[in-house]
Amino acid sequence: MPELEAAKREEFKQLALPNLDALYRSAMRMTRNEADAEDLVQDALLRAYQFYDQFQQGTNFRAWLFKILTNTFINQYRRRVREPETLSYDESEDFILYNRLVESDEGEMGNPETVVLRKLQHEQVLAAIDRLPYDYRMVVTLADVEGLSYKEVADILGCPIGTVRSRLNRARHMLQRNLWGYLQEAN
Repeated sequence: MPELEAAKREEFKQLALPNLDALYRSAMRMTRNEADAEDLVQDALLRAYQFYDQFQQGTNFRAWLFKILTNTFINQYRRRVREPETLSYDESEDFILYNRLVESDEGEMGNPETVVLRKLQHEQVLAAIDRLPYDYRMVVTLADVEGLSYKEVADILGCPIGTVRSRLNRARHMLQRNLWGYLQEAN
């Protein structure tokens, strides 16, 4: 029996270790705190190990880990906060960052995407993501930062693909607004 447990532990370790950095990055986006992110990853890995026998071989282990991480965070989050965060979409405008860059003097100097990437630092983009409300931050982190498919994100978050698309669209618009502020400061 100890040999079986050791083999299970080694197999789990081989599958989990390559995903550790991505799990930590996502946990940081969720918690916005290093210590909480480390605790969240540890709790998620512990749960994953405890329920490893329920993992279906041949399926996406990475997505399974992210689902456990997300569910662990949600459970902790629900314990801490009782009221949902509200957000107004009254000021929503499509392509706000693009339009403002095109209208600005610098937009004429080239492709607006190039202008943005040249002026924004990696930390500013991450800070803009961190300022998003939880549901939107999760979708951006899983889809855009971690590169998971819409279906994988929907499975992880337990919502329809349409909801993922809708949240991702809104999150990207919010990011455009946030990033526009950073660009204005850079001038």
